[in-house]
Amino acid sequence: MDGLLWRLFLVFAPLSLLSIGGGQAIIADIQHQTVNVQHWFSAQQFADMFAISRATPGPNTLIASLIGWQLGGVPGVVVATLAMYLPSSTLFVFATSFWHRHPDSPWRKAIERGLAPIAVGLIFAGAVTILQAVHLSLLGWATTAIATALAYFTKLNPYLIVFTVALFYIVVFFAGLSGVPR
Repeated sequence: MDGLLWRLFLVFAPLSLLSIGGGQAIIADIQHQTVNVQHWFSAQQFADMFAISRATPGPNTLIASLIGWQLGGVPGVVVATLAMYLPSSTLFVFATSFWHRHPDSPWRKAIERGLAPIAVGLIFAGAVTILQAVHLSLLGWATTAIATALAYFTKLNPYLIVFTVALFYIVVFFAGLSGVPR
């Protein structure tokens, strides 16, 4: 068990420091580490845990706690959660201190401009990783594209978008037009 707890720490502590843009930015890396490197889960199991972690209230990185629970029970939760939050929280305290002491620093402006595209790219990589893991059908890809387009090009409420796209999926699926067996 101690070896497992140490490996949990070694997976999540470095990822914590890379979570530029929030927890969603490191989902692809968490999936890579837990599925491809450590072989703790299959891609489908990871996608299921991701869905469960997103359905719960709280930060995106709650998936680390869920992974810790699945692998090591209560000690696993404690180690994975601390490894996910302590390094980034410590870095945040120091960065915030620098930020407030040097409001006109050229470094500050460069960091702000440089990190934004990195965060967007990491978040996009996480979304693609999850989409690949669930092996979407053509209907699944279509509903994902519709939801993305509605979110990007309109100012519709996200709940309305989810409801509309889910309704579209249900209608097409039960009409037998999806090609997906029922």
